Amino acid sequence: MTLGPGDSPGFLLWHATLRWQRAIAAALGPLDLTHVQFVLLACTWWLNEQGEHPNQLTLARQAGTDVKMTSQVLRALEAKGLVTREVDPADTRARRLRVTSAGADLAPRAIAAVEDVDARFFRSVTHDDAVKLLGRLARPAP
Repeated sequence: MTLGPGDSPGFLLWHATLRWQRAIAAALGPLDLTHVQFVLLACTWWLNEQGEHPNQLTLARQAGTDVKMTSQVLRALEAKGLVTREVDPADTRARRLRVTSAGADLAPRAIAAVEDVDARFFRSVTHDDAVKLLGRLARPAP
């Protein structure tokens, strides 16, 4: 018995991911953010809200992004006036990150837009089931 692409979990995940990414891009476009810019802005905003001023390495770990790419995207967010990168007094090679007032205004609106996409995209499964499944898939196998 030959299985087709519709029987392949990886192929189906690929197509679902592409559909979800297109919806996210459409929601973030009017806010002038790419998906990666959104993730890094939202993570920085959230960490700042928790009283933390992360460096780029901490942010990359939080977001699950490559450190060099994180630095490049942060420069773009800085150029847009959404974050500042300040020299860390304890380590002059590191930069501490803070959202600006414009970033603090935009982050919650962008999060709401993404959460709306997620709610529509995952409407056929419960929130808890989606989180359990995706959390399991996101963790490395033992």
